[in-house]
Amino acid sequence: MPAVKRVLIVEDDAHIADLLRLHLADEGYAVQHAATGDGGLQQLEQDGLWDALVLDVMLPGVDGLQICKRARAMTRYVPIIISARGSETQCIVGLELGADDYLAKPFSMSELVARVRALLRRAEAMAQNARLDAGAIEVGGLQLDPLARTASVEGSLLELTPREFDLLLFFARHPDQVFARMELLNQVWGYQHDGYEHTVNTHINRLRSKIETDPGNPRRLLTV
Repeated sequence: MPAVKRVLIVEDDAHIADLLRLHLADEGYAVQHAATGDGGLQQLEQDGLWDALVLDVMLPGVDGLQICKRARAMTRYVPIIISARGSETQCIVGLELGADDYLAKPFSMSELVARVRALLRRAEAMAQNARLDAGAIEVGGLQLDPLARTASVEGSLLELTPREFDLLLFFARHPDQVFARMELLNQVWGYQHDGYEHTVNTHINRLRSKIETDPGNPRRLLTV
């Protein structure tokens, strides 16, 4: 019998937290809640065996971005979703710090549950693929190690977020192919519905800025 997935919610709005906890528990997840950033950070560091984190950006004390950064400094990869009210800029900063996805408030509970489910499913698939196909990949001056989850360009190590690495690995395994944004959402994020192409755009733009000598005239990652 598969182990129950554990989700940590860090949210200071009690009503939102209760709804999140209820909907995630209905999906069979074991859910814990922290109402402050300090409390969330304490739970994260005392018990690192979380399968997913749902973080609000604006929190009393330590904010969600700092928790995201701390989680990414830990050795074990954990999918992270961040949320912010009316501030896409904060969410994009969260992506830069290593969050896998973001939702702008207000959002539907069913949408967040669907994203948690997709991220967990995708994390399991990526881990399994890394074990089965652990050989290093070299293409277009890029070198990727799926098992170590490291990448370099022309010998220089890249600093990639987990989702950026997943996206780059997908492209490296499918060189010289064209993919629609919806297909990338399905293959890399595990989403099976449209409306979130901006997530792909954000990650592609950031990835291009890291792997291209001249991002304005890319030669490795092209848009057609």
